[in-house]
Amino acid sequence: MHHSSKQTYRARWVMPIDGDPIPNGMMIVQSGRIASISSFQDSKNEGELIDLGDVAILPGLVNTHTHLEFSDLPKPVGHTGMELADWIREVITTRGMVDHQTRQQNVLKGHAEATASGTQLIADIETTPMESIAPNTIAFAEVLGLSQERGDERMSQAERHLANNTSPDSRCDVAAISPHAPYSTPLPLIERCVQVAKQRKTTLAMHVAESPAERELLTNGSGPFAESLRTLGLPIEAFFPWTKANPVSHLIQLLAKSPRALIVHGNDLSETEIEQVKSHPNCSIVYCPRTHHFFQHSNHPVAELLAAGINVAIGTDSRASNPDLDLWGEVQHLLKHRPDLNPTDVLRMATANGADALGRSATHGRLAAGMPANFITVATSADRVDQLWSDFSSSSVSSSSMSSAARPAPQS
Repeated sequence: MHHSSKQTYRARWVMPIDGDPIPNGMMIVQSGRIASISSFQDSKNEGELIDLGDVAILPGLVNTHTHLEFSDLPKPVGHTGMELADWIREVITTRGMVDHQTRQQNVLKGHAEATASGTQLIADIETTPMESIAPNTIAFAEVLGLSQERGDERMSQAERHLANNTSPDSRCDVAAISPHAPYSTPLPLIERCVQVAKQRKTTLAMHVAESPAERELLTNGSGPFAESLRTLGLPIEAFFPWTKANPVSHLIQLLAKSPRALIVHGNDLSETEIEQVKSHPNCSIVYCPRTHHFFQHSNHPVAELLAAGINVAIGTDSRASNPDLDLWGEVQHLLKHRPDLNPTDVLRMATANGADALGRSATHGRLAAGMPANFITVATSADRVDQLWSDFSSSSVSSSSMSSAARPAPQS
């Protein structure tokens, strides 16, 4: 870089995340990395001063669960409040077999949409193979199949995806694995995914406890999911009910054997299951607020999960159940519709908690000395913290200030 390699950014607020919001804050950046964060002092101002004015500086957002391959959809599939099992059947029929190239284009389209609205790390569930992985993305190979043949085929693609995109030191892995859901992935296949996650020291994500119908299928082999799977011509008696006493508990125990497990949705977790997740610090829950709202599920246990000290992150899910891929829209939805949540927690779920869930706490989700200076800004004229939250619920993310302006210098 030929211009000054040291900049001082000043803003009305700086939000480090691991610490209180700083009014009239400054962040000193040296060669693309944060040197320090504090309240503004003129004497300490070093290098080029960039006064960002009436904004809050935040770390880039982390979208801990999405399916970018649906990014071509102009609006969600089906209608609000529909039964999840019916929606899934509709998604399967509307998608048909999208070819490989179209999928890749959809992923890039979704990636562009997400990053334009301030997201700087994305956990994307993908139908492998994918030619290339978009920047700042962890690509989870989706594994599913109620037939041996389909399961084996998805599994071998996933193993190839991991072999091509993980390194032995696993510091910068961009690949992970995702057994899809308990209604689409038989138990032995889920067990194989856990084994692979352990071998590759990578993250595993799975849709779990998404609706009461899922529990009914696993426990009794009946209900809306059983009907839907039958309609698709699948031999459900061969797989359901599970022969385990408490199928969801059994599943949590199994997933917890992975180095890091993302339990996606968790809309229907019982108190006992919440206690169980709490006993495994390597497990995080990923809540998708606007998708939850689309299905009109009963109140999400997010407050109970946070109270239990569980790491909760948020995701947008896909455009098949959400109007867009703007993670800040999820933050705003929660600030407006869940007054029972502490706004600080809401912001953490969109930043640090997501980075922690994905094993990226050293590079994403917080602003701290030594970290890459990738940040975003949100307009605010707040003088007090409570005004800040009310501005956040209406102001959109204005820019990914640093993500293109200054890249951290390569480590020698």
